Amino acid sequence: MDVFEKLVKDGGPIGQHMDRAHGYFAFPKLEGELGPRMNFRGKEMIVWSLNNYLGLVNHPTVRKIDTEAAAKYGMGNPMGARMMSGNTDKHDALEKVISEFVNREDTMLLNFGYQGIMSCIDALVNRRDVIVYDAEAHACIVDGTRLHMGHRYAFKHNDIQDCEKQLQRAKELAAKNGGGILVITEGVFGMDGEQGILKEIVALKRKYEFRLLIDDAHGFGYMGPTGAGADEAQGCQDGVDLYFSTFVKSMGSIGAFISGPKNVLKYLRYNTRSQIFAKSLPLMIVEGMLTRMEMVKTMPELREKLWHNVHRLQNGLRERGFDIGSTNSPVTPVFMKGDIPEATEMVMDLRENYRIFCSIVVYPVIPKGDIIYRLIPTASHSDEDIDLTLKAFEETKKKLDIGDYRAADIPDMAEKAFK
Repeated sequence: MDVFEKLVKDGGPIGQHMDRAHGYFAFPKLEGELGPRMNFRGKEMIVWSLNNYLGLVNHPTVRKIDTEAAAKYGMGNPMGARMMSGNTDKHDALEKVISEFVNREDTMLLNFGYQGIMSCIDALVNRRDVIVYDAEAHACIVDGTRLHMGHRYAFKHNDIQDCEKQLQRAKELAAKNGGGILVITEGVFGMDGEQGILKEIVALKRKYEFRLLIDDAHGFGYMGPTGAGADEAQGCQDGVDLYFSTFVKSMGSIGAFISGPKNVLKYLRYNTRSQIFAKSLPLMIVEGMLTRMEMVKTMPELREKLWHNVHRLQNGLRERGFDIGSTNSPVTPVFMKGDIPEATEMVMDLRENYRIFCSIVVYPVIPKGDIIYRLIPTASHSDEDIDLTLKAFEETKKKLDIGDYRAADIPDMAEKAFK
């Protein structure tokens, strides 16, 4: 068989809908200034799909430093991988600032979060080692564990009993192989908004020998008393051995980092393939991040406004009878019953008639019969944005519950150029 033949016949679990969804439900194009109000297909929308937690993306100070850094350095400076010709004092300075902020000995910058954590996992373990990870960990962690040539065990999401069960299995196998155990979970899970059970996992170190790596992409910058992350919020920083996060959520930039013991970071610098064989993070991004870090440290009002909006939105949804699960972060999932046709028409109603733009999650990402609308409140949203959104959800839920949304009513919304 021609390797391309199967691609034409089967678009994949999500891609099977591409001919009707592209440009509207998938790959939509939001236009205008990034923020809580943007344009979609010529209409202004209240947008709940940007992970701009602290509202830094369009903050005047951030825009100014980004503009100045772009003019000063351009996109290409420095050239080459950091190990060869792409290292600078500013890269070192940013690593030092982050290390102090997250209370770790050392930090290594990474060009991208997805490839960065995959490559770090690959470097940390060998075939004798065993990985134990949360079953609902982000795709980048799952792909990182797939690179592992040894055994891996997934534990049920945030289930400490099952985590211990998998640790028992891992302990036996690691002892047999002469290897160690790496546990991986998240600080804040980006789909359901729950914080990882970090404190409970750390407590298991009294019974089992393992190292703990957390991905706190959705917690860095606002969680905890200083914004240092979910492990700070849970008071267990000392028990988290490696702390990973990205700059694409709270920081409104690009890139990532991993922090931990100096001797481990020394090893990672010389063995993380995605960094050894890739161009260094551009200086315009590094300089912009230095300013962002200073703002996060000195402007607690950003976190205070974020949490004000989080509580207003989440309390409003609960008061109106919505199920938002067990979220204890800004990530706000709204759980409803229905299949893809109902979800599709409800999204269209929210966008076309209420001007509300939020992300939708359906099968195969979650079980059939379930719908999740994921809202991300940010420090930039206003009370009016929240109140209008609550009203829209209240009215559209009534339509969903009485069966007003039907598959026959769904028009073909795909971009004509895609066909």
